[in-house]
Amino acid sequence: MRLLTRRQFLRHIDLPRVEEALRKAEQRTSGEVRVSLAPLFWGNVQRAAELAFERLGMTATRERNGVLLFVVPARHRFVVLGDAGIHARVGQDFWDRVAKVLGEHFRTGDFTGGLVAGIQEIGEQLALHFPPLGEKDVNELPDTIDLGKP
Repeated sequence: MRLLTRRQFLRHIDLPRVEEALRKAEQRTSGEVRVSLAPLFWGNVQRAAELAFERLGMTATRERNGVLLFVVPARHRFVVLGDAGIHARVGQDFWDRVAKVLGEHFRTGDFTGGLVAGIQEIGEQLALHFPPLGEKDVNELPDTIDLGKP
């Protein structure tokens, strides 16, 4: 697969469909899910994902149950990063499973399908471990795709 810039990657995904998947997943949970598409950069992708996680305020969720799908299209890399609350409940095997789902879709060029499938997997686990809080439940983070810096 050829390298894609972030702009090219955006032309290959259905943004409304991905953002709808984010909203649907979050309707069933008090957890938060974000997608961040990083521009080309040189350096450690895991570290950049951790910095994006902090920049996006994901460590500030009440139950530490935020999850970030951090994608660097130009480097064909991504990181699935969950905060301490959700990680304690699902463990590393879950993150590996989500990464596998994303990778399988991405390898075939199905970027929208990969993001939607990953969001759905994450949403199911968040709903299981962090059900909605009823009237107390607030959307703590935006349901839009982040296009900020790495």
